[in-house]
Amino acid sequence: MTVHLLMSAGRGPQECAWAVSRLVLRLEAAAADPEARPKVKRPRSPTAALMVDRLESVPGERAGTFRSVLLRIDGPGAEAFAAGWTGTLCWQAPSPYRKVGRKNWYVISEPCEVEVPSLRFAEADIDFVAVRTGGPGGQHRNKASTAVRATHRPTGFTVVADTERYLSQNRRIAIGLLREKISRGIETAAQAAVTARWQVHDNLVRGNPVRIERGYL
Repeated sequence: MTVHLLMSAGRGPQECAWAVSRLVLRLEAAAADPEARPKVKRPRSPTAALMVDRLESVPGERAGTFRSVLLRIDGPGAEAFAAGWTGTLCWQAPSPYRKVGRKNWYVISEPCEVEVPSLRFAEADIDFVAVRTGGPGGQHRNKASTAVRATHRPTGFTVVADTERYLSQNRRIAIGLLREKISRGIETAAQAAVTARWQVHDNLVRGNPVRIERGYL
């Protein structure tokens, strides 16, 4: 099981970026300790630690702090473990940078999609139907079924090619149109995943944290 978790300081002050760095360390320590994570049914290895990798990070204003960190959590029970770190998190400690009465620094942590499933294009996945075409081109073109309607079964995408006089030519054109349409769809999905990750930064709601971690200077 693999879960991607994005931890972000949102638009909070520099202390929130400090809180991200502290909370990431706490999460990594908890993942390494099997007793600190929820039990799963029939675990493959009851004593196995979860693996946590930092895939991406955006540095904060101060050295050693982060505006955001993208984590990959791998291993049995990763989903249940990540659920305990999902939502508004609170790092409770005095500010290391200034004298303020406030000691609660809030961070947002949300699962996110990172890898868009790739789709291997294969002509065997296309259904072709010959259809009659209209328009100029002579009596044969108007009466014969020389146009092609092509449907890509895995995606449901459909195109019609009718610009050429012969069925074989329109078939080749239809394959090219489908290939281009699927490629655009994959690019759109990838961009949507990136946009969704950026939206996490604005989802921070201060107060009512799902988890409070206490720290020190």
